[in-house]
Amino acid sequence: MSKKHVLICLFNFFIAAVLGLALRYFFVQPMGLDFRFLTHAHSHVAMLGWVYLMLFTLMVHYFVPEKKPVYNKLFWVTQFAVFGMLFSFPFQGYAVVSITFSTLHIFCSYYFAYLIFKYHKTESVVTSYLLKASLVFMLLSTVGVWCLGPAVATVGQSSAFYQIAIQFFLHFQFNGWFLIAVVAVLFHKLKLKDSEQFQPFYKLLIVSTVFTFAWPVHWFAPHNSLLWINGFGVLLQVGALFYFYKLVKPAFGVLIKNQSSIVKLMYGFALLCFVLKIVLQSASLFPEVSTMVFQNRNFIIGFIHLTMLGVISGFLFAFLLQTDLIKQTKLLTFGMTSFVLGFILTEVILAIQGVLFYFGQGLMPNYYLILFLSSILLPLGIGCFILIILKTKNHVAKTIEAPQSFTTFK
Repeated sequence: MSKKHVLICLFNFFIAAVLGLALRYFFVQPMGLDFRFLTHAHSHVAMLGWVYLMLFTLMVHYFVPEKKPVYNKLFWVTQFAVFGMLFSFPFQGYAVVSITFSTLHIFCSYYFAYLIFKYHKTESVVTSYLLKASLVFMLLSTVGVWCLGPAVATVGQSSAFYQIAIQFFLHFQFNGWFLIAVVAVLFHKLKLKDSEQFQPFYKLLIVSTVFTFAWPVHWFAPHNSLLWINGFGVLLQVGALFYFYKLVKPAFGVLIKNQSSIVKLMYGFALLCFVLKIVLQSASLFPEVSTMVFQNRNFIIGFIHLTMLGVISGFLFAFLLQTDLIKQTKLLTFGMTSFVLGFILTEVILAIQGVLFYFGQGLMPNYYLILFLSSILLPLGIGCFILIILKTKNHVAKTIEAPQSFTTFK
């Protein structure tokens, strides 16, 4: 695994975290930047600079046996697109320059998907299925981006069409591409084989991902049928979680048996957030909950961060901790503890304030200041992680061997 690539991904994550911190400072002390423009920069760098490129790096490392120069070149072209978005979105929002770099990133992702489909090799059909499914969802999500132009030209940015197009992109990026890709890497490390448990898990996961898109659609085009479709998707998702547990349990203990406490912490943190995400999503079965969430920005931001920081980033950190890029030091423990604590504090504060808004109680005392101070822990933790990698002498990480193959039975 390329040390330079990992550092670039983490640097993007650090920048995104600092931008997020700046967004929260806006409410403590106004700054001379456009809040909405800065939000676009924050979200694009976090999603496309951190998660996308980290998954790019992991997939090439684990699933492409012949590391051709094209992968390295494609990585840097994609990173160029990320930097282009970073230096254009804060100053102009969606305009010619930022859209150009966003489009470049999309075309890079198309080429990346082609390369992985054609040249990937895995020892198990399990990881191959999940890998391909994640890439299909990545490609599918971009349909939402291509719909934005026609939506603006025909019915405007305030239309349901425009908003649904954005939700289409976000839903299939987070719940399809990112989440399933992370599960693919996890199952690869667990050496899981095809089994009676995997087939229903895979089918339930894919179908539930499609059906639960009905929930955000209902926000902008309310209809009872969408609630029923989402409800069915949520039940399928709970079923997928049940089979996930049966698949992972036999091999997971072996994977972390001889690992450090910090590795166990991050795996446990990511798995707990994964379960919590599905539990909270199950609450959308109740129409009043769906309405409450849509009307309260705190709940939406909290749920997005639960998925992005808790589940996806939690697993990505856990994977990196099992390479020799990372030395087990007090600074590492401090950094990961800071990140997890910052995540927990900000999520709790957002939830409490959301409940207060729902009951008409207004702002909690010093809410914005407390939220800002708690958010400092996130870039602090990421920065510590980066420093540890910079101090290591190895330029290529040798991944710690995964446990022997496990085939689960009913």
